[in-house]
Amino acid sequence: MSVQDHSGYRERPQEGMSTKAKAGLVLMGFLVIAATLLFTEQRAHVLGLLVWLPLLACPLMHVFMHGGHGHHHGGGRPNDQRSV
Repeated sequence: MSVQDHSGYRERPQEGMSTKAKAGLVLMGFLVIAATLLFTEQRAHVLGLLVWLPLLACPLMHVFMHGGHGHHHGGGRPNDQRSV
């Protein structure tokens, strides 16, 4: 049996991927599998709801895309030069 001196022992830097990167890959794999299973099992319900998308898009576009009509702007004309 021999006595080993570890005083000059230095740990080698880890080669390969870190634990965080491995966990990220496992999470991505899980999410892909879950999305695939969810889509295949619920395809009829999801595609059935797509019929209503144009009807839902009309009021949403009306609410969110009417910002350029000049409402809520202090009442001045658009070409007024305001002094700074």
